[in-house]
Amino acid sequence: MLATRLFVAPIGRQSYRIAPRAAGTLSLHNKRFFASQSDRVAKFDGVRDANGNYPVSLIEGDGIGPEISQAVKDIFAAAKAPITWEPVDVGPILKDGQTAIPDDAIASIKKNKIALKGPLATPIGKGHVSLNLTLRRTFNLFANLRPCRSVAGYKTPYDNVDTVLIRENTEGEYSGIEHVVVDGVVQSIKLITREASERVLRYAFQHAQAIGRKKVRVVHKATIMKMSDGLFLNVGREVAKDYPDIEFDAELLDNTCLKMVTDPIPYNDKVLVMPNLYGDILSDMCAGLIGGLGLTPSGNIGDECSIFEAVHGSAPDIAGKALANPTALLFSSLMMLRHMGLNEYADKIEKATFDTLSEGKALTGDLGGTAKTHEYTASIISKI
Repeated sequence: MLATRLFVAPIGRQSYRIAPRAAGTLSLHNKRFFASQSDRVAKFDGVRDANGNYPVSLIEGDGIGPEISQAVKDIFAAAKAPITWEPVDVGPILKDGQTAIPDDAIASIKKNKIALKGPLATPIGKGHVSLNLTLRRTFNLFANLRPCRSVAGYKTPYDNVDTVLIRENTEGEYSGIEHVVVDGVVQSIKLITREASERVLRYAFQHAQAIGRKKVRVVHKATIMKMSDGLFLNVGREVAKDYPDIEFDAELLDNTCLKMVTDPIPYNDKVLVMPNLYGDILSDMCAGLIGGLGLTPSGNIGDECSIFEAVHGSAPDIAGKALANPTALLFSSLMMLRHMGLNEYADKIEKATFDTLSEGKALTGDLGGTAKTHEYTASIISKI
């Protein structure tokens, strides 16, 4: 006999329906999706080309995107990083009535397993959704990695900030499941699944191991959303058992926000991991601790491929004027290199960049200087 219990069943990547579940069948809550600690998620398995370089899909972006992308290319060339850039166009198309990116771009990113993306603008009133969201959905980029580190020579109210935040990137309040109940009443469904939760939580523990941090903290509101955030928190507790070398704890979102803006330093030894909406808000708050999005890298991590990006806007008002600061995209490209296992090149470029910022002689206008984009770039290159 078929039980009438209901559960949310995933249909494809981003649409969901309510479906009956037979009594005794395995639910999302009970199924294990990763067998052991040895099952690593989001591994890079790209292949070098005939010249010994890794092909990387490059989405230059809009506005200042081409300028800051050129700065990154010039710096990589100076550091002799083994990268071959493969420019791709992600201009939106409509496929089956939905926003999509061109097939050639999808093929390039899937082939290379890795991409670097400049800022993309979503034109208002053009009938398509955010290209950034479309990319995340297309490639199932399940984790957003956002480190924030104080920059020597650029003074903010906080010194020595070094936070690492990981945001679940595919569901939660951003699942797109909402509807009008009656006129004037809208219902939006927050979707949390065990599969997506375990995947991002396991990535958080593995990333903590990779960067030498000994603590993972779940940020949540399970006191209010007892089932959804409660599921995320409980999965965290279960996953923690596979990583006995990493300390696990949890903290309420509002407490985290209060404590971080009071004193962010106690968070320097942790990796923070949280559901989608909380991560969206808290990651930008952390960026504010170190001076804003112009200094903040970002990586969208997936099992099949990963896309690293600058999260600031396309700044069309200064496009073509050599006023753009390429630091966020450059730092994102260093995250990309480390994801690819090319740590020595990342370290070399990072040191040159921090030395330039600390020296303070060739800073762009947003950092308090007067240097043009190419002058800032040249200063970094001179230190490689």
